[in-house]
Amino acid sequence: MDSNSTERLVRTWMASKREEEVVQIVAGRPLPTHITAGTTTLLNVVKVSGEYLTSDENQIRLKGVELLSLILERLPPATLNRPTTRTLVGFYCNKLEDSETIIPALQGLETLVTLSNFGGPEASTVAEAIIRHVKTKALTQSHRFKVYTIIDALIANHRDCLKSMGLKFLDGYVSLVEGEKDPRNLLVVFAIDKVILIEFDISERVQTFYDLVFCYFPISFRPPPNNPGGITADDLRLALRQCVAATPSFGTLAIPHFLDNLVSGSRVAKRDTLETLTVALPIYGPAVARNFARTLWNSLKLEVFQPVDHPTEEQAVIVIQTLIKTIYSEGTETLDDEIQGLARNACEECLQILQEPEKSKAKVATRLLCSFMTTTPSVSRYTASQAIPHLTKLFVNPDEATSRAATLILLAEFIEAARDSSSHVDTGGLLLAPYKDDILGVLTSGLKAHNLLLPALGGLKGLITTKNLLSDEELRFVVHSVNEVIQDHPDQFEDTRDGVLELLASISDVAPSHIQELTLSLFFSALPDDAPPRDSVEQRVQYWKNLSALEALCTHPQLFETLVIRLSTKLELLCSPSHHPKDNEPSAAYAHAILKTLANVLTVKVIKGHTDVPKYIERLVSRLFNLFVYAALHSTEETHLIATDRRLLDVSAQIITLVVRTTSERRQEAYLKSLFLAFTTGDVAPISEGHFKVPSERLLVLDPKTPTVRRNLIVLFTAAIIPMHKNVDLGISDLNALSEEVLYYAVRVAENESQRTSATNFLAVLLNRKVLGLSQFLQTLQNKFWSDEVANAARPIASREVAVSIWTWISKALLVQNHPLAFQFSERLFEVFEDTNVNWSAAKAVGVIPKNDDVLTKQNHAVKILYAQKYVNKVLPRTIAGAKDSSNPEKQVAHLVALSSLIKSTPKATYASELPSLVPLLIRGLELPDPQIRNNVIETFLAAAEGDSPEKSLISEHASTLVSAMLRNCMASDMPSPKVRISALKYLGRLPGIIKSEVLNRYKSQVLLDLGKVLDDPKRSVRKEAVDAR
Repeated sequence: MDSNSTERLVRTWMASKREEEVVQIVAGRPLPTHITAGTTTLLNVVKVSGEYLTSDENQIRLKGVELLSLILERLPPATLNRPTTRTLVGFYCNKLEDSETIIPALQGLETLVTLSNFGGPEASTVAEAIIRHVKTKALTQSHRFKVYTIIDALIANHRDCLKSMGLKFLDGYVSLVEGEKDPRNLLVVFAIDKVILIEFDISERVQTFYDLVFCYFPISFRPPPNNPGGITADDLRLALRQCVAATPSFGTLAIPHFLDNLVSGSRVAKRDTLETLTVALPIYGPAVARNFARTLWNSLKLEVFQPVDHPTEEQAVIVIQTLIKTIYSEGTETLDDEIQGLARNACEECLQILQEPEKSKAKVATRLLCSFMTTTPSVSRYTASQAIPHLTKLFVNPDEATSRAATLILLAEFIEAARDSSSHVDTGGLLLAPYKDDILGVLTSGLKAHNLLLPALGGLKGLITTKNLLSDEELRFVVHSVNEVIQDHPDQFEDTRDGVLELLASISDVAPSHIQELTLSLFFSALPDDAPPRDSVEQRVQYWKNLSALEALCTHPQLFETLVIRLSTKLELLCSPSHHPKDNEPSAAYAHAILKTLANVLTVKVIKGHTDVPKYIERLVSRLFNLFVYAALHSTEETHLIATDRRLLDVSAQIITLVVRTTSERRQEAYLKSLFLAFTTGDVAPISEGHFKVPSERLLVLDPKTPTVRRNLIVLFTAAIIPMHKNVDLGISDLNALSEEVLYYAVRVAENESQRTSATNFLAVLLNRKVLGLSQFLQTLQNKFWSDEVANAARPIASREVAVSIWTWISKALLVQNHPLAFQFSERLFEVFEDTNVNWSAAKAVGVIPKNDDVLTKQNHAVKILYAQKYVNKVLPRTIAGAKDSSNPEKQVAHLVALSSLIKSTPKATYASELPSLVPLLIRGLELPDPQIRNNVIETFLAAAEGDSPEKSLISEHASTLVSAMLRNCMASDMPSPKVRISALKYLGRLPGIIKSEVLNRYKSQVLLDLGKVLDDPKRSVRKEAVDAR
């Protein structure tokens, strides 16, 4: 590019100020000649711009400098060498003297200060020029921002050069930023302030910088409606807080300022002050903290004893802790009795308040003293040495007998605080150890009085959960004392049952042998051998309570083993053939309660990751198979043993799934091989070892000729394979044939819902884990099962609905693992939307497929990929289109049903973008007769309302329709389902928060009138929701 071309581009820009010319000069588009290619130079540009850069006309001179700055902005940094950079710096600094060219000069300097060739001498030159010539008060916000950005870059990259300028830079900087008010600029200024306060020597300008920083404290900024910078008050508070706490030099000046704000500030200002003190006190140091200790304490304790709100109170306690830590942090640790100053004075004040433990202030004082225990080791020990003996002496004082309950409550708080302090402070030992005997004596004596029992239990739990505090003999003594409450004072035990069991459960974690030897027998012996008759309600309630106590106590491996042995033995006696009650129902209920206890404890153990669970595949699972197989084989049409009850099978299935889930892949493979062998051959004896002698008779669960009580056992087999690992070898040579047999059983053989559900889950698990070996079965499903069982109008409706359910679970099993055929299966459901016999079942299935379930889960080792979003993205548009298409009413209704089911089953995020088009369709869904569909729709509206507001509500235009629909659905006369009525009332109560009042007010009188009628609803839960809605 020759000089003429460059000159032409410069002249064109001066006339038009178009960006194209700048781009052409820098990058050469559309011509292949430009500065970066070396075909022209920046020097050439400066030469041809010379007449503009030095023009006597202000506007021309300004535009000339602006052009140069724009070119610099676009140039790659590597194109500028050190001499060029130095020359440009000098040029721009000279232009700062010209009031007309300050703005473009700042623009050029903003680019230059970021270059690697910009050195220390240039930094000093720029800083001096800005300080001397730039008057920020005369500049607009955006131009001041450029000044601060330049200074920020100099501070970041050339700090030592600025430090060497000494007071000249500090004073000049203050003059630049003083009086700044724009929040966008303040964030940059606060960042610079922080670095200067930490890195620079401000010893001669402490007051100046104090005034500069603290004039903004506390922040009272409220973002304007448009808020151009998006800056919040919290952004400014946090940035300013870093400045306030940047240097110890502010200490003596800042504390009085903080105290003034605590006395006269608003709630927000108080909270800001407290949070800032928490950060600043450790920086200001022990000397400052000690000097202001008394005045700070007097002010802070008011915020605790007379709080304006709970968060402020919480923060005040934290500041007091910080103050104590700061004062007592330096030097060597003092002896406990040598503690002087604030800690001693504050303890004495609080202990004086504790002379009356029943007063409300005593709890506050206790809280403060407890907070001292997490400060420093010496203060922690001193506080414990003063407070705990004070309370134990108070308890044994006969003159203070009426306040003993309050005393124990406070003592329990100290015990917990002392326990928890070990994670915060190294106190050189257990804080409670010197006072252990006195505390234990007080608490165990509290167990003997009914009004002291609960606080005593709380205190004892704190002792128990303090590691290595109590000896084994002391733990045994506690267990013995608690057992006396259970045995000798059953009425007191019932009143404090939860607290007693919680304490014993804590002991079981550290000393299970004492619970096993002393406590479990109390509950086991109280369990009856035979179930109480139907009319013995009190006895039935009693065994429930005893089982729940065992459930609470027996999660420890040692205790769970005892629980399994005792309860499974009792279960076998209860279900034995020799047990012939006239009425099986009470015995079945008792057996169910026993099994449910085992299941509940196992659930807790699995969640906690106990490693002893897998061994119960032999010790419990096998015994359960033994019990139920024996009962199935020995039952006749005239006499059914108790263990044939399907409810017992269901809860036993839960136990089996939990145990098998925890086994290793190798152990699971061995077990499942034997299970599948028994399942396919009928030889169940190897998996049913136990108390009863199982006959050699074969038990073929899938055989249509097998009696129902035996076919029910598919529930147990399915439970064992639900948590199957993907890679286990089942030992089955032909999985396709087995799957087809199970499929036939599910459709044609199964006689009850348990059998059908278990067979369906069986297939879903096999397809999810073993789909690679089931291609033939998938072909059978696609080519034969659909046409014969689902689409075949000649089949009974009930049978077709079962087939739809099976198809749904097969689709889910494939979709969960992202199988290529998944969408082919799921989309076939739309093919029967015109068939009035099964279209609603198929439509509901569309929403069941992505719904979470308890079978195909990660916990059960399902092959699972994130699939819901993909499924919804594919199916939702089709469903919406079908719901809008009125050409076929039956098909349209089916699409509406599918839409309500689909939306209910998926998170809001998956359909949020479609909400505007969904709302009218969902409103139409409220007219469908099925209560489940209506409830789905209302719950969808409730989910959509989360995070909604009147300003951005999508449903304001539908307010009239929605209010009327919700009122109809909350009336018992119009809607028999309590679930729907509750959902409708919840949504009515939510409407004022998402629809503007001027829109909603017109319906207010009618809504209140109708809600008054709902107050007479027969269901208490509905009446409660109506009260909330009003």
